[in-house]
Parts: sequence; structure tokens; C-alpha cells
Amino acid sequence: MDTSNQQRIEEHRVLVEPFYLPQGNEIELALAASRERLPLLLKGPTGCGKTRFMRYIAWRLNRPLITVSCHDDLSTSDLIGRYLVKGMEAVWLDGPLTLAVRHGAICYLDEIVEARKDTTVVIHPLADDRRELPVEKLGMIYAAPPEFMLAVSYNPGYQSVLKDLKPSTRQRFVSLSFSYPRPDLEGRIVMTEGKIEEPLAARLVRLAGMTRSLKDSGLAEGASTRLLIQAAQLLRQGLDIRSACRAGIIESLTDDPELLEAMEEMVQSIF
Repeated sequence: MDTSNQQRIEEHRVLVEPFYLPQGNEIELALAASRERLPLLLKGPTGCGKTRFMRYIAWRLNRPLITVSCHDDLSTSDLIGRYLVKGMEAVWLDGPLTLAVRHGAICYLDEIVEARKDTTVVIHPLADDRRELPVEKLGMIYAAPPEFMLAVSYNPGYQSVLKDLKPSTRQRFVSLSFSYPRPDLEGRIVMTEGKIEEPLAARLVRLAGMTRSLKDSGLAEGASTRLLIQAAQLLRQGLDIRSACRAGIIESLTDDPELLEAMEEMVQSIF
């Protein structure tokens, strides 16, 4: 086995159990999909726990987790690999997808709809019963071992005609829908992750709920659980609550003066 590749894969192991509170039976579904060698599609808004969920599943399965943040410039070579010139010779370097396939890891493509359509097609033979990865530059077809798992995510709130999954891609996956947790669960998450008292966490969750109600008034998305934890972390450093909410939550949501003013009033009404 290639020593350098083995070192690279070991860097992706989740050694400590991530804190994760289930909202339903998503853990059981993911573990069942893994046993049946089925790929996962996670759908949900920004900051609702999709990435944390995949880290937890990787820990439960004791498999390395290779995460790829997809974007417009992501090429097939970025995923599969490429030749690099070292000294006087060309050396092949596995991309994250090839690395995951060869070592039986979990490959998680975050925000898959941001990648180019010609790039995402490369996952098709991996996401059906073939479970194969053709690597044309090497003239090889890698068969994925039983331990390999493919997972992708996207935010349906940002869907458009140009940025949506093709049916030919979508229908290869077991799909899990995520949303922001119930207030009681979200409060526990913010309290635990942000290391703040329960009453304060509950008020931050209340603020998040109020911002989420502004989606019909022009706000792209309300405050995520991630932003609430961010505000809690600022509070731990001694900032006053209103400054922490302004910098950690509302300024991250919009630049629109009217929406900012509306959310400032929300903060003042709660704190």
C-alpha cells in the first residue's frame, strides 16, 4: 500500500465522538444505507447540522471522512486526481474521491449543486449498483470496497433551474431531509456547543426563530444553529449580548438596512 496515501487517509479519521443530537431516525437510516452500500443525499438549510451529522456517522462507522467543498471551478481532475511533475518524472496524485474509493473511506461532497454538471457526472457509476470509479488517465476502473460510502449535500433553499440536481443523479441516492432542530433540541445544542447557560441559549433560539420568520420579507435564510453557537462563543469571551448577537448573527445574514434594523429590534425585545 502506498505509504503517502496511507498517511493522507489517516489524517481524515474522526477520533473523538462529535456531539450530535438526532432529530428523528436519521442515524438509523444512514447506518442502514451503509450496510446496504447505498449513497446518501442530505438536504437542508445552511448550518443545520448536515456536516456534523456526517462526522458523527464516520465516527460510528470508524471510517475516514474526506470532505470536498464543491464550487463552480471544481473539475473532474480535482476529484479524481492528476499527474504532478516531481523532479524529472510525472507522479500520479489521487484526488479525494479516488483516495476514498481506494481506502474504503466516506467521501462527502458538500453543496454538490455548486459543482459543474460535467464534474458531478463522475459520481454516477459510484452511486448505483456498479460502485465503480473509472480513472481514464490511469486506464483503470476502481471497484469500491464494501466500506466505501458516498454522501452529498445541498441546500434546497438555493435551488434554481441552473443549480439543481438532475433526476439521473438524485434518484441514485437515499435522501435525508434536515431542518433546524426543535427549539428544545436547538437550545440543548447551543448550550452544549456554546458552553452557555440554558436560559441564555433558549433566548438565542427564540431570536433565531424570529429571524427565520423574515424569509417572506426578503431575508434569504434566517439564523442557523451554527450562528447561534458563534454568538455564544463571543459571549464566552466577555462581549455584551447585543454586540455578540449583532456580530455573530444578524450582520452575517444580510446587508439590507431595513432587515438589519428589524433584527436589531428583535434583539432588543429579547435581551
